[in-house]
Amino acid sequence: MKVDQIYTGCLAQGAYYIESDGEAAVIDPLREVLPYIQKS
Repeated sequence: MKVDQIYTGCLAQGAYYIESDGEAAVIDPLREVLPYIQKS
């Protein structure tokens, strides 16, 4: 299992990206989706 925190610098907003066995979930997603696409 992999858990990453993703933060935006300008908004001080954070999200969690959780991945396990080829499946992923995002908790409290940010508006910008590019960081999630780059992690997959």
